[in-house]
Amino acid sequence: MGRKIVLKKVGVHNLKEIDLTLDPNQLIVFTGVSGSGKTSLAFDTIYVEGQRRYIESLSTYARRHLGEMARPEAELIEGISPTIAIEQKTAGRNPRSTVGTMTGIYDFLRILYARVGIPHCPVSGEEVTPQSTEQILRQIQKLPEKAKIIVLAPFARGKKGEFKEEFAELIRKG
Repeated sequence: MGRKIVLKKVGVHNLKEIDLTLDPNQLIVFTGVSGSGKTSLAFDTIYVEGQRRYIESLSTYARRHLGEMARPEAELIEGISPTIAIEQKTAGRNPRSTVGTMTGIYDFLRILYARVGIPHCPVSGEEVTPQSTEQILRQIQKLPEKAKIIVLAPFARGKKGEFKEEFAELIRKG
């Protein structure tokens, strides 16, 4: 089963003695309407307790300079490692910015998923696997007569450049 983060009777701000068990090896997202306690749970409870425990592990000299942090209001909090937090503020004016792009993790996740991810069909959920020309043709023949299809294929694998002439040639060929 592994290590878990356990929170019991958390009463920070507007949280009403909630109990929660989290798997620290998973990506965890807190969602909800404004005022539902997302910030109270993530920042004011989990983050603060992780920081407090980290500071407690430092030398007396270091703790003296960092000050003492109050414990979040809870009966029990266990399994928390030192924490970092990304502040809830607008870092840029681009409406397309995400936590991933603002922190720089987006590029690493994109590479990770491209290398080890397993693609699935967004309609059926089935794993996408390589198919022979015959298998592809059979699937196309099952479609209605006027159905539109898009054929995608690698064009410039291992090459760099704009490929304007190559694309123009393909367009000429139809």
